[in-house]
Amino acid sequence: MTRRPSLALLLAVMLASFLAAPAALAQATDWKQIKTPPLPPFHPQTPKRMVLPNGMVLLLQEDHELPLVNGMMRIRGGARVEPAGKAGLVDIYGDVWRTGGTRNRTGDQLDDFLEARAAKVETDGASDSTFINFSCLKNDLPDVFNVFVELLREPAFRQDKIELAKQQLNTSIARRNDDIGDIAARVSAQLAYGPNSPYARFPEYATVAAVTRDDLVAWHQKYVHPNNIILGIVGDFDSAAMELRVRQAFAAWPRGPEAEKPKIEIQPARPQVYFVPKEDVNQSDIQMVAQGIERNNPDYFAVTVMNEAFGGGFSSRLVKVLRTEKGLAYAVGGGIGSAFDHPGVFRLAMGTKSATTAEAVEGLRQQLEELIKNPPSEEELKFAKDAILNSFVFNFDSRDKVLREQMAYEFYGYPLDFLERFRAGIEKVTPEDVARVARQYVHPEQFATLVVGNPAEIGQQLAALGPVAKWDITIPPPPGEKQAAVEASDAAGKALIAKVVAALGGESKLQSVQAVEQKVALVRKTPQGDLPLDLDGITVFPDRQWTRIESPMGSMSMVYSPQASFMEMAGAARDLPATQKEDAQQSLKRDLLNVARHANDPKFLFSAGGTEKIGDVEAQVLNLNADGATARWYIDPQTGRVLRSAAQRTGSAGPVEQRVDYSDWKPVDGLVLPFKRTITEDGQQVGTADVKEIRINPPVDPKLFEKPAQPAAAPK
Repeated sequence: MTRRPSLALLLAVMLASFLAAPAALAQATDWKQIKTPPLPPFHPQTPKRMVLPNGMVLLLQEDHELPLVNGMMRIRGGARVEPAGKAGLVDIYGDVWRTGGTRNRTGDQLDDFLEARAAKVETDGASDSTFINFSCLKNDLPDVFNVFVELLREPAFRQDKIELAKQQLNTSIARRNDDIGDIAARVSAQLAYGPNSPYARFPEYATVAAVTRDDLVAWHQKYVHPNNIILGIVGDFDSAAMELRVRQAFAAWPRGPEAEKPKIEIQPARPQVYFVPKEDVNQSDIQMVAQGIERNNPDYFAVTVMNEAFGGGFSSRLVKVLRTEKGLAYAVGGGIGSAFDHPGVFRLAMGTKSATTAEAVEGLRQQLEELIKNPPSEEELKFAKDAILNSFVFNFDSRDKVLREQMAYEFYGYPLDFLERFRAGIEKVTPEDVARVARQYVHPEQFATLVVGNPAEIGQQLAALGPVAKWDITIPPPPGEKQAAVEASDAAGKALIAKVVAALGGESKLQSVQAVEQKVALVRKTPQGDLPLDLDGITVFPDRQWTRIESPMGSMSMVYSPQASFMEMAGAARDLPATQKEDAQQSLKRDLLNVARHANDPKFLFSAGGTEKIGDVEAQVLNLNADGATARWYIDPQTGRVLRSAAQRTGSAGPVEQRVDYSDWKPVDGLVLPFKRTITEDGQQVGTADVKEIRINPPVDPKLFEKPAQPAAAPK
């Protein structure tokens, strides 16, 4: 058994080397005089490999440093082969496989069982595979391994966990346009592979909604077979005993159909500039993309060295020229990407202030051309190779990391000693090799250039770069019946809104309302129970709203106005995401008082929509278009009061059909307003709001709507 040298022994060896050559160190007058000793040989311990009769590949790696055992199972078949109409299936599958539990135990029961043992059994989905892993103390291995096998062979995919996974995925869809970097990464992949490529595809509300439990069961039955599986185990165990345990668990499991590698055509976008407008930022995210290579390409090592010299670190050309010398970049880098079984993306990425967007793009283009004309010098390549090789050992400084890497080689059919070949391949790269691959793979005219930024600040800069195409990142609405926008008022609709105006207090009184303050006790229903919140809100018509929320976790405020929309908490303010800002704008337009105040505004349209039963009342339906914000009101024909309002809103989990039922109407300063609201989203009650106080036209401090000054950001 081979043991690692102790830290004390390593320090002793280092100290002895230091003391052995004091004269040489003392004589050095420049750091360049210090000779770097050659790196020691790299020979990672090779895991024990065996193939079970049913085709399952087993890799065992003993590591007795700690009393832990980790198991990693990789299964062929991933998101790149899921149906386009059900994008997100593998994400949901990878989540619910674990949270849905097994036939005998729910996911929550598994949580309790594993937490009592400080153990984990987790599942996940990826582009080309799915995973089920375990981690535990050595003494708990029998119990945890049994759970691992049970979850592998008998998952339950319970429906309530499927709905939860869908809700979480919808939340990510709703927020996917909030961050400029996320937008740039997503769209640049579409430009590199094609907008419909499985390598650039992402879930939408409709594709998530299309996934059913039957789909998850069918996926499991299609791909989870021993001949599609690689199982790696590392830790404190005896290999012979572990092999016996695995064979006892899986030897009788019959082979199944082989998972086929898909043939995916790459259709990159036409080389030109593509622009994604994002109004709430003051900088631009630039990405230039073209096709990369596969990792088994003979030029992989030369390309790796070229990447490091060109855009891989602080000593790279891109950083030295564009960041340090020209001051154009917050961050800049990139190179020719490589994937194991399909071409990677040749990507250059850069962040710059809005005013220097075009200059930054030109700078990247010039550096690509310079790379071909003047490839990295021998000194540049020495820095690059040293950086790669000196960091290499830290990437594989444990047997766990080595095993994971060798599982990848097994999965993609690479030589199992590829890890050892890497170092030798890097060391052999010459300046001539790098010059050759630069000429062979760097073609500036083939790049698609993406800019995500603020159109108001960028102005006309991009026109100087050539043709510019706007790239649409609008999130498609969820499936189902969507309320059609009213295109014109009708007589019955105008009569209904007039009845509502009269019930609220009359047109004259409504027109005198400039602002409303409400103090509300809100109870929000959560999976953990009811959450009480105290709200103090001020609406200043037509387009400003301030809300302070007091909760058991603390206080926060939210502001919406045309000038600034932000959230403030603990003295720190941040801009509202674009989706949340849009939702606040639409909600304010649909406000009960705001619509009534605009009953005669030609931008506000009203159309009668028949009747519908609300409780014991045969309510009259009013469809309205409040200057672009649609809603449906249900009105008591006797009183003219709005019993219910229904509209689509963007909630924390994406768009929802929100319904607000109004009751407990009381007189307030010449108006009659509802003091109780019951809130429902997608058919589920999510909260109640009891109004404690309403003030009409209270004094309003304009500073409420001013975003606090933020401390200067640290230099990057």
